[in-house]
Amino acid sequence: MAWYYGWRPYVPVAQRRRQAMQKMEALRKKGVDVQPVQIEGRKIATTFWGAAWCEHLEAFSDFENRLPRGRTYVRNGSVCHLAVSQGKIEARVSGSELYKVEVTIKTLPAKKWKAIKQRCAGQIGSLLDLLAGRLSEGVMEVVTDRQNGLFPLPGEMSFQCSCPDWAHMCKHVAAVLYGVGSRLDTRPELLFLLRGVNHEELIAADAEEALAAATTRGTSKRLAKADLGEVFGIDLDAGDESSANGTAAAATPRPRRATKTTAKPVAKKTKKKPARRTNARHSK
Repeated sequence: MAWYYGWRPYVPVAQRRRQAMQKMEALRKKGVDVQPVQIEGRKIATTFWGAAWCEHLEAFSDFENRLPRGRTYVRNGSVCHLAVSQGKIEARVSGSELYKVEVTIKTLPAKKWKAIKQRCAGQIGSLLDLLAGRLSEGVMEVVTDRQNGLFPLPGEMSFQCSCPDWAHMCKHVAAVLYGVGSRLDTRPELLFLLRGVNHEELIAADAEEALAAATTRGTSKRLAKADLGEVFGIDLDAGDESSANGTAAAATPRPRRATKTTAKPVAKKTKKKPARRTNARHSK
């Protein structure tokens, strides 16, 4: 009777998987770059970015009723294809049929992205550290902030699935969202692509912060040297050339440089010796 109310008869998982593989192979032959989600073990995501994505989804009560079924689907390999692009996730999920799922996500507002860059400036070591999730606690709090971080809010996402379930989020959509978490384990840069921002700008902001700090320190040192000379009433060598070569300039008062002439008495003593020998010969 369920069939007459829009629900298809139950199909065993093994049979569904065979049918899905046949259809995906047909798509592959047509030139589609098929990217299945494959999970080993029970954990859907194991890295910082993947786990943070999943935790973000589970923090919203709007999704809690459908997420458990989605976890089951993604774990048993039902997400046969998942592709991420700017503002969009396209997928194929195996159910009673092979369903087409599309998730649209708004790109990150420019104002919010600017605030994230400013708050993270000076705290990220390298691009490799960023993508590997090797971040300070301060940066982690910024990027994972529920309201102002990188992850989308429920109101910024819209879902479409070709299945007959009329729920806002069906189990196939939930499986796809968990599939994104798994995909971020190996390709964390996809999160930035999805939100329409360039992750390298975080590193650029970090470098600008470091340069500004270095410039400020250099200016302070120059001012300190000028103040010191003014206090003691002497001219200090700026040492511009030696500073450029990485050596410190000596701060020596100029009037004392004439003390090198003290070596003359030594020269007079050495001239008297040959004169004594001459006198000795005449006495003989």
